[in-house]
Amino acid sequence: MPRHHDCPADMLKSLWLLLPSASLLVVTALCCLATGFLLSRWASRRCSRERIQRARIERDHVLEQMEKAVAIYKMQHGDVASSRILSLPLMELVEQLKKGSVSLESALHVYIEKALEVTREVNCVIDFLPECETQLQELKKQQEKGLLYGVPISLKDNAGYKGHNSHCGLVHYLGVDEAEDSVVVQVLKKQGAIPFVKTNIPQSMINFDCSNSIYGQTLNPHNHKKTCGGSSGGEGALIAGGGAILGVGTDVLGSIRMPSSFCGICGLKPSGDRLSDLGLLNPVSGMKSAVCMPGPMARDVDSLALFMKAVLCDDLFQLDPTVPPVPFNDEIYNSKRRLTIGFYDTDGYFLPHPSVRRAIQETKTLLEEAGHKLVPFTPPRIEYALNELCLKGFFADGGATLVDKFRPDIVDPNLKQQMFLWKMPSIVKKIVSFFMRPVFPRIANHVEAHSGCSSVKDLWKHYTAIKDYRCDYLKEWRKLGLDALLCPALGPAFNIGHPGKLFAGFSFTMLFNILNFPAGILPVTTVTAEDEEELKHYKGYYNDPWDKEFIKGIEGGVGLPVAVQCVALQWQEEQCLRLMKEVETVTRGHNK
Repeated sequence: MPRHHDCPADMLKSLWLLLPSASLLVVTALCCLATGFLLSRWASRRCSRERIQRARIERDHVLEQMEKAVAIYKMQHGDVASSRILSLPLMELVEQLKKGSVSLESALHVYIEKALEVTREVNCVIDFLPECETQLQELKKQQEKGLLYGVPISLKDNAGYKGHNSHCGLVHYLGVDEAEDSVVVQVLKKQGAIPFVKTNIPQSMINFDCSNSIYGQTLNPHNHKKTCGGSSGGEGALIAGGGAILGVGTDVLGSIRMPSSFCGICGLKPSGDRLSDLGLLNPVSGMKSAVCMPGPMARDVDSLALFMKAVLCDDLFQLDPTVPPVPFNDEIYNSKRRLTIGFYDTDGYFLPHPSVRRAIQETKTLLEEAGHKLVPFTPPRIEYALNELCLKGFFADGGATLVDKFRPDIVDPNLKQQMFLWKMPSIVKKIVSFFMRPVFPRIANHVEAHSGCSSVKDLWKHYTAIKDYRCDYLKEWRKLGLDALLCPALGPAFNIGHPGKLFAGFSFTMLFNILNFPAGILPVTTVTAEDEEELKHYKGYYNDPWDKEFIKGIEGGVGLPVAVQCVALQWQEEQCLRLMKEVETVTRGHNK
């Protein structure tokens, strides 16, 4: 008789005989998957290395183009008075260019040559814009001469320029040329400025060092053991080295102000939307908690003011209608009215270098001697603002958007510690911070802030909390009747490799991105041997690993520039620049 049903014993026997084959299949499948993953990763890394190599070869080629342009000019015109042109302040250079006492060609080629010299020393220029020579010829035909007529300017890498790549230090963006100029570049060109180079940035731009896997490390022109700062670090190094007279940076956590402080130049972060950000690449686009803005970097405050006056024009307001049509107010900038200025030399969260506290106190005294009223000011709930408002909002997605941009990349050594934190799952960040809090509360709160927002509802509550904090800050400001604020900048320049271990160093600057206030940096003194000696006794506020790392990161700074930060209320860039000009006047007079 045929069998219709196997008995249970027979079925189990059959399954037992099949198990070795099934196990073999599973193991084989897993091995294939693992091999496929490793091969895919190897292929991706190889592709990344090839793209990096092509980018480096292209960079060598553009530097050769710069050399060739200078050689051709010298062959046709002979040597020019380079040192005289390079020594001219921006206002005077523009005047002489308009009068013709300095030719457009000589100014451009003198700065091309100087930029080459500086980049050989500190590795700051990553692209040459040969279109500058065509633009120069077109400029000579124009009847109307703009406010920046003939001025050679440099651009941070992420400032879009037609036909050229903006990569943010990431392989992810390599090889994609911009279809058109960013709005700020378009307006600068209409005002007669001539963009001629683009400059280096840290990988992803979320670091205040200046190194990436494509073009390497940019050095500080004052001390090659030090970083130039970031993320507009190439701009800071080039301008401080004399290779540019005016540059365009961007600032989302302090990216204009950090390199300005480290390199001893002036820089301004405007209020959000005072200028246009159209055409500026940002690896965390869509993030709205900390407002990112382009802004000027230069040798003096008048140059920053001239930039703002030139860009805040009808061309800007027509090209980007989302920008409020408010021209630069010369009356406020040039006012002689005595100011009521709030000040503090520490925020209670991160104790500044002794030279920075000294710089604030000396500047306060000089401003008082000049007739201004200085009032002590304490920023409210600073740790809450930095962690719960700024970092939690900046990493609202737990860092996922940023991590995605690194997938085909080779992580720069200076960013590995930050990358480790960004990649950590949000729940793990919360667990780690829970166990860390009794021992290192400041670091624990910082780690938890990187876990971001848990839902859309949580994000909306976050936006509301930012608004409430701004109201609290304004209440304190108005209670004291302040016109502007004088406060610390991070500095002096850090030793290379340390900024990635002290991401919280952004605390001095990121606050004003959350508040959306204009903030500027200018140098007022230098580090003395006495400052360096006092640093040996530095304990910070917590005496935790960050405070210990701070000493290692910032030691050896005698002779480096020391800066202060000036701040005004939203939309009051002119008032911010006015305070900066006052500080520049009193400190330069004192130093002389």
